[in-house]
Amino acid sequence: MKSDVTLSTKPEFQAEPSPRRERNPQIGPCRFTRRDFLRRSALALGAAVASGPLIVPGLVLGRGGIKPPSERVAMGFIGIGGQGRGHLLGGAWTYVSGGYVSRNDVQVLAVCDVWQDRRESARQQVDQFYAAKFGASNYTPCRAYNDFRELLDRADIDGVLIASPVHWHGVMTILAAQAGKDIYCEKPTAIVIRESQAMVKAIQRYGRVFQGGTQQRSEYGARFRRACELVRAGRIGQLKEVYAFRPGGSFAWHQFGAFQPVPAGLDWDLALGPAPWRPYQGTVHAHMYCGIGDINWGPHHYDFIQWVLNADRTGPVELFFEQDVLQYRYADGVVVHACPAPQGGPGGSGGARFIGTGGWIAVDRDDIVSDPPELLTEPPGPPLPGVYRSDSHSGNFLECVRTRARTICDIETSHRSASAVLLGGIALQLKRTLKWDPRAEQFINDDEANRLLSTAFRPPWQI
Repeated sequence: MKSDVTLSTKPEFQAEPSPRRERNPQIGPCRFTRRDFLRRSALALGAAVASGPLIVPGLVLGRGGIKPPSERVAMGFIGIGGQGRGHLLGGAWTYVSGGYVSRNDVQVLAVCDVWQDRRESARQQVDQFYAAKFGASNYTPCRAYNDFRELLDRADIDGVLIASPVHWHGVMTILAAQAGKDIYCEKPTAIVIRESQAMVKAIQRYGRVFQGGTQQRSEYGARFRRACELVRAGRIGQLKEVYAFRPGGSFAWHQFGAFQPVPAGLDWDLALGPAPWRPYQGTVHAHMYCGIGDINWGPHHYDFIQWVLNADRTGPVELFFEQDVLQYRYADGVVVHACPAPQGGPGGSGGARFIGTGGWIAVDRDDIVSDPPELLTEPPGPPLPGVYRSDSHSGNFLECVRTRARTICDIETSHRSASAVLLGGIALQLKRTLKWDPRAEQFINDDEANRLLSTAFRPPWQI
């Protein structure tokens, strides 16, 4: 199947709807949704009840903690490998026992993967779960798709979770926005900055809810949020420097081992998608790995740092090297060292160490420590104004789908966090000082560096 869209990295980019079908006036923030239809059906049901006896199943009325169909978010899952399967059925990245399928406020209607065995296995497990929960005839069967565009064509799906290999994230997000879907996208959300900019424009144009998969702002017992509030409130004095524990990172198309026959049940052309054509090399996930630095774990570290620095709508102004270590300088003078802290301690698993004129605080997924120590023994004060509070990343996404509010990792936040990582990757390639204009999102007087803001995608998936 050919792509139904051509994507552009020009600053004036506007994502256009598919030329293979008429513009649908229902697609967009004011579309007549499946949920609207079910609400109106409920009104009709009420009229029918008034005219005579009617037996209504308890699940339709939301009994037993199960929300009625009109209040469930209908979802499709694109990419059912380790990360996607964990989100769907339960795993380390969902923080909800049993995954999205077990939530009373979600109905999983579709799964998609280029591996036939993965998608069919996931479909069967979803159906088995719902048959046991609702009864064999009281649920909508899950459909399995090879091509994600067929899933996006379904008008009854409200949102999608994208956990495909990273080189697909931008294209899938833009096409999902055009199709009127809300989007939870795993990190890294983009592989080049121009792609990330195109995602921002598509999400904004089509009025979609977006949640980036940097879940540390919501999870881990709120220790990341507590560190953010303490630093922003000046409890360690004036912030001077930060140790990020990870370098920046840039993407590279590269080869992984000898060429092999394509296995049965794998759509290799669709697996490659935007990637340059090459024979199968034994893995679909070859393109997850960066050529320089760290594009995999880096997004967690730099997303958290951007949050603490109150930089969700901006970024660094300079990248330079000191003793061969990459450094980021922000407009307020704070320097971020793209390396582990010499003092050691927490920070290696998604965190950072923040050093101020009156102390320091270090945090990661495993621990939080501070100097002075009493920073962490004192009762937490009232919520700090301006710091978004969420205690469930998936829950925050679903609530915002219902309310149309901004998520804790909305598209602009995710774009700026991804940009921080990718800017570091460009600096690591060029090995010299770079001046960055975070408002114009261009390097200053540096054509060579600006050329690295984009990359060529394989037709017909150009960005």
